[in-house]
Amino acid sequence: MRWIVFDFGEVISQRNPALPSMAARLGVSLDAFEAAYWDRDAYDRGGSDSAYWSSIGSSLGLSLDDAVVQEMTAMDNAGWLDDPVAETVALIEDLASLGLPLALLSNAPVTFARLAEKVPWAKHFRHLIFSGDLGYAKPDAAIWKHVESVIGSSDVIFFDDRLSNVEGALVAGWDARLWTSALVARAELRAEFGDLGA
Repeated sequence: MRWIVFDFGEVISQRNPALPSMAARLGVSLDAFEAAYWDRDAYDRGGSDSAYWSSIGSSLGLSLDDAVVQEMTAMDNAGWLDDPVAETVALIEDLASLGLPLALLSNAPVTFARLAEKVPWAKHFRHLIFSGDLGYAKPDAAIWKHVESVIGSSDVIFFDDRLSNVEGALVAGWDARLWTSALVARAELRAEFGDLGA
């Protein structure tokens, strides 16, 4: 049976709605904050919360103590996790109810990973794989091989909103598809697996 693997950010989640609140907490403009915030590659590859937020502080000319680091980390994680995209969650639930094997593959830091494992939609995935736990990330060749070793298959349909990740998965031999919406994904999967509900 084919596995269906989902990305998290801007697939299951919205684009982090806490960004304006985080910028305001640090007293900087949203544009300045986002310019620093999205430099997350080292964080997603296992970097610590402290190192990530210290880097943001340095970029913004701020010194962030441990209490602020903890506060910003909590705001960041809550922004990503607290209000998932309802249509995507419904699709995941419908796929799981059919017994289709699902996995999550997310470029995400370790603190986030431990929280994501506990949210309600996580129970529908047989495997939850986070780059922060591995030390490498999409689209590194190693991550596709790691997923295949975990799920025991290379027959994968993969949804991701980043073209670079889709291209990397295609090179690995996966049936990788650029995510645009749950509605589009549902139509694509219905063509393969039959009725998935609404």
